[in-house]
Amino acid sequence: MKVILGMGCDRGTPKATLEAAIDLALATIKLPRSAVSSLATIDKKNDEVALLALSDDHGWPLQFFCASQLAKVQVPNPSEVVRKYMGTPAVSEAAAILAANTDMSDLLVEKFKHKGADGKNATVSIVRLKEQA
Repeated sequence: MKVILGMGCDRGTPKATLEAAIDLALATIKLPRSAVSSLATIDKKNDEVALLALSDDHGWPLQFFCASQLAKVQVPNPSEVVRKYMGTPAVSEAAAILAANTDMSDLLVEKFKHKGADGKNATVSIVRLKEQA
């Protein structure tokens, strides 16, 4: 099975914190990193150093979506805090769903929150990619 990771994070979150969040989220559904096909997030993170490095280091394409696209996606965990700062009630869940061109039926891991030792927050959502015929 291949999956897409939707990612959200505080500005300046270290790559190690993002990797820890990914590993913990994948462990909840017993999938290895090799199952990851790509990453997705909000366009406001297009200069987030750790996300770009994560994409490069693992060869995971990184897709960006604008707040208005993300806001149209129904998600189980909308956040008013995220809406206040990002202009959409969800980043990680909505980005993963859009990148996989699917809906909540393929959402394997809802917004998984991780706070790193550095005090920075990261969220990961995991969506199953449909098999290509």
